[in-house]
Amino acid sequence: MTDEPDPVPNTTPEMTDADLQGVLRRALRLVIVLTLLLVIAFTATMGWQSGLLALVGGAISWTGIREWSSLSTLVFARMDTQRPPRPMGRTLVMFFLRLGLVAAVLYVSLRCLNGTVYALIAGIGLAVVALSFESLRLLRG
Repeated sequence: MTDEPDPVPNTTPEMTDADLQGVLRRALRLVIVLTLLLVIAFTATMGWQSGLLALVGGAISWTGIREWSSLSTLVFARMDTQRPPRPMGRTLVMFFLRLGLVAAVLYVSLRCLNGTVYALIAGIGLAVVALSFESLRLLRG
């Protein structure tokens, strides 16, 4: 008897680039729907400023998923030695510009709107919720 563990067979199917893009597209749609529900809930309970902060957070979530979709397309094209759809430099510049824009939007939103910061946090968390939900759907088959 040896101490080596038994090899575990690979029971998960291979995920293609198209599968990943499909997951990200569905996550984008889910973020839009959840953002609208969140805006309505915060507006009704805590006022329009909190609803607007939830909208800002949802927009940040949506742009984050879009940016990661763009980066994953570029990386997979590079790994497959295909011609990338866009130049790498442009994609990276847009990524860092988005980060700077998000920082500015966060600062202005928190400085000017007197809503609850929890609405903003909830909106930003929608990306995690949507991607987790889509990942679980993918695992269930």
